[in-house]
Amino acid sequence: MAPQAIVIGDTGGIGAAIRAELEARGYAVHGLSRSRDGFDVTDEASVEAGLAGIEGPVDLVFVASGALGTPEKSLSQLTPAELASQFAVNAMGPALVLKHAARLLPRDRFARFAALSARVGSIGDNRLGGWYSYRTSKAALNQLLHGAAIELARTHKQLVVAALHPGTVDTPFTADYPRDKLAPAEAARCLLDVLDGLSPAQSGGFFDYAGKEIVW
Repeated sequence: MAPQAIVIGDTGGIGAAIRAELEARGYAVHGLSRSRDGFDVTDEASVEAGLAGIEGPVDLVFVASGALGTPEKSLSQLTPAELASQFAVNAMGPALVLKHAARLLPRDRFARFAALSARVGSIGDNRLGGWYSYRTSKAALNQLLHGAAIELARTHKQLVVAALHPGTVDTPFTADYPRDKLAPAEAARCLLDVLDGLSPAQSGGFFDYAGKEIVW
């Protein structure tokens, strides 16, 4: 029987590549997205309903959804609405997925849950300032995943929960970025290789696409 995976946001640039790579590795993949399925990570009823139709056990859950919004260049541009919007999509959304997907994760064997974070969510690595809402939402995501990993380790002793930084990937999300970018397929391979290489002792950690741990 093929291992099962769920990819949230499988119609996006990274999400589609993650799904394709998982299928190439022999997984049966359940994809859920807002554009195709109306799956809204900011609405708990939508998350619960979308996951209710999937039967476990599920060996891997990957949350590839997210939003950049309009990054603030200065504190004067900060607004409550942008802060709330970024937190809802980038932090609350993956946490709600984990809350309702936990029942699908096996307790008797290796399993993984990952969500896309970002290096700019690192407080220790922040040397430029700005991007207040996006940075804060990703830092909050990291804390939520870290806390969940501690709790779930009590019942799912072989589970790995990870926050993953994909690098700068060539998608519409990064269309205005001048720097060198990874192809989505390459990023997907790297992220899944990193996830495969993590042990339960590393659950709750924050890693980049090369497998290097990122400072909180």
